[in-house]
Amino acid sequence: MDSLNLWLILILGGLGTYLLRLSFILIFQHFKMPDFMERILRLVPPAVFSAIVLPELLVRDGSVQFSVTNLRLIAGLLAAVIALKTRNVLVTIASGMVILWLLQYVVPLIQ
Repeated sequence: MDSLNLWLILILGGLGTYLLRLSFILIFQHFKMPDFMERILRLVPPAVFSAIVLPELLVRDGSVQFSVTNLRLIAGLLAAVIALKTRNVLVTIASGMVILWLLQYVVPLIQ
């Protein structure tokens, strides 16, 4: 595949995605969504977020690990506490990353 075809595929794919999303915005700006549907749709972002994050925190080597040796789980729990205290996404992400890096550095030194 030459680079012109690759660029064409990328541009058409991006344009198609944009138009599909735009169509829902344009359609639903003229209609009032039922209250029950709005309540349901408010739950989608936390559900998707937990479906992405929890396997990364809990699964190590193909099995679920609830132990103190799971450094990602410890860093994630500490980041959750920071999120509850600060209510700031950037602070939560940065602190979670720093905590994980520190744990990955310090724990092997202790053992």
